[in-house]
Amino acid sequence: MVLGRLARRRVLLQHCAEGEGESRQQAEGNDDHPSEVIRCAQQYGRTVHRLGGTAARCRFGSIDCAPVSIATKRGDRGTTGLLYGGRVRKDSLRIECNGAVDEAQAAIGLARATLAAEGAAGPAAYAAGTIAELLVAVERDLWVLMAEVATAPANRHKLVAGVSLVTGEMLEHVESHVHALEAADVMPKEFVVPGQSTSSACLDVARTVVRRAERQAVRLRLPDDSFVVPYLNRLSDLCWLVARAVETEHLTSRAKGRPS
Repeated sequence: MVLGRLARRRVLLQHCAEGEGESRQQAEGNDDHPSEVIRCAQQYGRTVHRLGGTAARCRFGSIDCAPVSIATKRGDRGTTGLLYGGRVRKDSLRIECNGAVDEAQAAIGLARATLAAEGAAGPAAYAAGTIAELLVAVERDLWVLMAEVATAPANRHKLVAGVSLVTGEMLEHVESHVHALEAADVMPKEFVVPGQSTSSACLDVARTVVRRAERQAVRLRLPDDSFVVPYLNRLSDLCWLVARAVETEHLTSRAKGRPS
């Protein structure tokens, strides 16, 4: 899936771990996840390079591990790896949830690209560049969120706040922009019909995908102290508000006159 199919990490992690005296068994205990390669590389001072967007290389001193392919073939039987080890079916609830988050991230990226192409902007405090920065921050947050979702309960204690675990600060950042947009009076008085501009329509699509991801996360029954569901809930509000902010005018759900 998202975290399990990007690259084979066995050779990379083995080099990193053995270079610091860890056992090969301990190194191979972490399944084939590029996030593990990057975490291990950062821990031991290595550098991970992306090659052409489809491979990774780990470098430490004179050690230069061979690049690995994105096509590991380990998922050909319908299973995928979890962060910190373990495999599940690709149609499991945990993977369905991350698949929806992955779609939401892509939809927000499309909205961001469309906003840039149109030069769309919101109220004074939300110029085009500010909105773009906000959406980039959200897209990066979703990588953290997917890491948390992709971790089995037994390995949850290994998660790192802000890196692989959604934090209260991340939630508060989104909430602050929700309140700022509400204060800027971008909310219409009625329900609106999506599609007044390409940018706002893309944001509305992103909002609905975030909502689907939220429903999947609810079904996953994460621990009570998890911020995954609150974050997705607030993110859908943010997408809706930004969509309204970049519209030149709102098309309300109640028509003023019925067509004949």
